[in-house]
Amino acid sequence: MNAASTKQKKIRHYLDGLVQRFEQPSFIAVDPISVAHGFSRKQDIEIAGFIAASFAWGQRPTILAKSRAFLERMGESPYDFILNHKEKDRAVFESFVHRTFQPLDALYFLDRLQRHYRANESLETLFSDGLSNCDTDVGGALRHFHNSFFDVDYAPQRTRKHVATPDRKSSCKRLNMYLRWMVRPSAKGVDFGLWNKIDKAQLLLPLDLHVQRVSKSLGLLSRKQADWQAVQELTAEVRKFDATDPAKYDFALFGLGVLERYGEGKDFS
Repeated sequence: MNAASTKQKKIRHYLDGLVQRFEQPSFIAVDPISVAHGFSRKQDIEIAGFIAASFAWGQRPTILAKSRAFLERMGESPYDFILNHKEKDRAVFESFVHRTFQPLDALYFLDRLQRHYRANESLETLFSDGLSNCDTDVGGALRHFHNSFFDVDYAPQRTRKHVATPDRKSSCKRLNMYLRWMVRPSAKGVDFGLWNKIDKAQLLLPLDLHVQRVSKSLGLLSRKQADWQAVQELTAEVRKFDATDPAKYDFALFGLGVLERYGEGKDFS
């Protein structure tokens, strides 16, 4: 076995250990996924998860607080609210702000979700209808979701920045994270695995500047920009470790960042 193969084997073993360490129920409380774990019905989880993922930039305490504040305006069941509310019931969202997410964005999100759920049982189809049998990743699903989400003439132009698409070269970090939650079964009870029209092998890693940094330190990523091309490069590398479940390494890369914060990171150079 040559030196490169030996190093790759060590990195895989190290990351697999981090997955086991961090994919635990204790992970839930401090992560945006905890917002969706406050519900049990499939559609409530889908909606809560989508809102939490959409708001997942900035400080985690703020993300959690703002996500819950948005959902509290819907009452006990986000799904019941989305399905049955009247236009006048949206008035409580006219003062909602989260960073650059403004009331106009909130009102359009409500409108689009209502139109979807009145015609469909699950939010899954808004992604899965964009996939073909030969797709190796969820790129087509993300494109279809974005294009379908803004399918009417009155969709605000400003709201488009809150729903990423590979067509803008975005890493689509928040949507890839959301798909991990919804698609990937988790024996530890972290991810939900509610959807079955998308294969977990097609999932892509959520990539932000933090994940980019730790991935580059391991030699898993060479691209300078944290963009769509980098997402595909990084996911291709971790698929060498597990082609059936590449997204599980999101836990490892997150965990590595935590360890590095306390001086426990490992150097494979």
